[in-house]
Amino acid sequence: MAISLYDVTVGQYLQIVDAAAGFLERGLKHCTDEGANPDDLVGKRLAGDMLPLSFQIASIHHHSIGAIEGVKAGVFSATGGPSMAETYAELQKTIADTQAALRALTAEEVEALAGKDVTFEFGAMKMPFTAEGFLLSFSLPNFYFHASTAYDVLRANGVPLGKRYFLGALKLKS
Repeated sequence: MAISLYDVTVGQYLQIVDAAAGFLERGLKHCTDEGANPDDLVGKRLAGDMLPLSFQIASIHHHSIGAIEGVKAGVFSATGGPSMAETYAELQKTIADTQAALRALTAEEVEALAGKDVTFEFGAMKMPFTAEGFLLSFSLPNFYFHASTAYDVLRANGVPLGKRYFLGALKLKS
């Protein structure tokens, strides 16, 4: 069986974005159960020199549906994506919007991107890629980094999460 560009990008994005929706829901439940304000989590960081939960969630969006949109346009910028959430509800909306946008993509639409040139731009730096090279060597690693960091911020702040909450729905043999 051949693996398609759609499967290795959108399929992976959806598995983890759906998981992010779940661990954010679990974070909200934890705050409700503890009588804590979930908005207090929005600015939490793992370390002082790391960006907050709101940035991690915006980056999940930016490095998934934003990466696909960048490939379509032929350019992806380090800046862009949704604005950083100021409330926990906005974090959840960013993830819901990401889920909807990813689900709206068709396999044919993503497969048509194969071989397309895309440039990553960061200030004056420009890095040329093919769609596959960009999505697999840049977008996916960044996506996983920010999803893991969002999970870790919640876990470090008392939300009871285990690995299964990060992994989401596995693609089991039917």
